[in-house]
Amino acid sequence: MSETAEKSKVIKGRTGDWEIVLGLEIHAQVASNAKLFSGAAVGFGAGPNEQVALVDAAMPGMLPVINKRCVEQAVKTGLGLKAQINLWSRFDRKNYFYPDLPQGYQISQFKDPIVGEGEVLVERDDGTTFVVRIERLHLEQDAGKSLHDQDPNATYIDLNRSGTALMEIVSKPDMRSSEEAAAYVKKLRTILVYLGTCDGDMEKGNLRADVNVSVCRPGDYEKFRETGSFSHLGTRCEIKNVNSYRYIQQAIEYEARRQIEILEDGGKIDQETRLFDPNRGETRSMRSKEEAHDYRYFPDPDLLPLELDPAWVKAIEAGLPELPDAKKARLQSQYGLSAYDAGVLITEQARADFYEAAAKGRDAKLTANWVTNDLAAKLTAANLDITESPFGPSVIAELVQLIEEGVISSKIAKDVFERMWAGEGGPSEIVEKQGLKQVSDTGALEKIIDDLIAANPGQASAVKEKPQALGWFVGQVMKATQGKANPGVINQLLKSKLGLE
Repeated sequence: MSETAEKSKVIKGRTGDWEIVLGLEIHAQVASNAKLFSGAAVGFGAGPNEQVALVDAAMPGMLPVINKRCVEQAVKTGLGLKAQINLWSRFDRKNYFYPDLPQGYQISQFKDPIVGEGEVLVERDDGTTFVVRIERLHLEQDAGKSLHDQDPNATYIDLNRSGTALMEIVSKPDMRSSEEAAAYVKKLRTILVYLGTCDGDMEKGNLRADVNVSVCRPGDYEKFRETGSFSHLGTRCEIKNVNSYRYIQQAIEYEARRQIEILEDGGKIDQETRLFDPNRGETRSMRSKEEAHDYRYFPDPDLLPLELDPAWVKAIEAGLPELPDAKKARLQSQYGLSAYDAGVLITEQARADFYEAAAKGRDAKLTANWVTNDLAAKLTAANLDITESPFGPSVIAELVQLIEEGVISSKIAKDVFERMWAGEGGPSEIVEKQGLKQVSDTGALEKIIDDLIAANPGQASAVKEKPQALGWFVGQVMKATQGKANPGVINQLLKSKLGLE
């Protein structure tokens, strides 16, 4: 761990230093057209209770039937997380009462999940990496939604979400700061989107995190890692359904401080489930934390155990796409990009694809700069995804080609790009129309330089003593040519005429 990361995990308290310990449970909605145990459609924006089958509404005598597509997506995700795929798993009933859970239980997986232990390599902001161990991934059905704001005297129930397939991805307590937790969720989301197993839309709640937070004294976490005994760690509280990176960080920071204050005042932490209020930036108690036995888990009698054919799992593995870590390594080796540039490009699969299409036959580094800086800034400001860019990779490639061939300078390219964004046409068309071609004609430039030296003999003789004063002459030539002179040609001519070669 880097020195910066070491420092960031320490929180100063009145009675000494404290450290945070974090484990996350990510609920990712499976990318599927139908629900986990019924043929009802899955989708956002339908009217209340328009996407509900009799199974989802728990009508008497209705039996669940497993959706093979959802099982395939869970296996694919497990393989993408380098995890153990369990060829034998089973579904259990998790019993609790809530108005939007019509069955009175949730079909989930308890002791025998479909996916076992795996790992995710995560990069911190400073470029260092850490590994988050995955404990398990299991399939379960989502509950419906209670609507409390439709009527002052009643709660309405919308069962559209009821029965939708979720993957719950449970990490070990391997994160030590709010920044690490956010970085882990970002990386996990990227992997799921690359795999096509979840769309990662956090705004719609298709990816949300339950964050387990506890605090301990320095050294205690290391004892836990050595022994595996949770007795070395503090009591944890779970913050439910946090659906943005910023909120995850805010919730962790607030909750850690809250726990430290209680402990330093001589109190004890109650294990409970809490909610994060983004408006007030604080967590509040929701209910006391249930243990597994409170849910009275037992195998679902309506569903047979799930047995997977090893050949089927192998076929899924063979069809996996190139994942973020592999893509990053390839972009570095194939295009000679820095780890930073490759890392920025792979955060979105579409951005990496756009870059590769634009970089064909062009200067790879220069192309990366245009995609990750200028284009990315414009898209962010306009709240657009790269797939919604007003121009495609071939247009960026054309702009880079004009720079490479010396037709325009990098500075003029910025002006051309602004005009491209404003819809004035393609790069070559704009350069032609606006007369923006770079002046590389040595005859024309020589005349300007000769006149300049003649008019400024003092400056010219001073350059030999102070070579950095050459910059003044470069600036004057650029001014005389309205920024269109080729900087390389100017420098060459000036050095030759001022005796600096």
